[in-house]
Amino acid sequence: MGRGTLSEELPYSTDALPFPHRWGVSDVVTTISSGPWDEVHIRDFLRSTVIPLRLASNGSSGPLVQSLWFWPDGTELWCCTQDSSVLARRLSRDDRVGFEVAADTPPYRGVRGTGVAELLKDDVESALRHLITRYQGHEKTQLSEWLLSRIESEVAIRITPRTLSSWDYSPRMKK
Repeated sequence: MGRGTLSEELPYSTDALPFPHRWGVSDVVTTISSGPWDEVHIRDFLRSTVIPLRLASNGSSGPLVQSLWFWPDGTELWCCTQDSSVLARRLSRDDRVGFEVAADTPPYRGVRGTGVAELLKDDVESALRHLITRYQGHEKTQLSEWLLSRIESEVAIRITPRTLSSWDYSPRMKK
């Protein structure tokens, strides 16, 4: 499958910004660096896989990997965390991240990448509601009510991927 710069053509509707993104003075272009999947397959996988994303952040004591609910919105990945969390503090000092979305059970396949994370207070309600719907459904649950009750202390994390790679061991695992 093809590798290279991601295009604007997506197999589903988003309100995504076109590539390259303009954040301040630099252009952020996402590149598929390796793996069997093209952009469309990567986006479909991220959209259809409802498991936590593993997010690696940088800190003075080294990297830290945390699992977070994520919501893919076109060319970006969204998460939420408490604004007083270790993760939020780390991201406010160093916005570079690594991430992976992959199940722990066969068939082993997934997407990993690097990117830039931005903490956003203004978008937290929308992001949190999308996350709750994605992981809890449309029904009110005790967990969704609890999460929404803490919205004033939440912050949205917008991850703009710079590199993506995929792997899929399904074909070699078939009997």
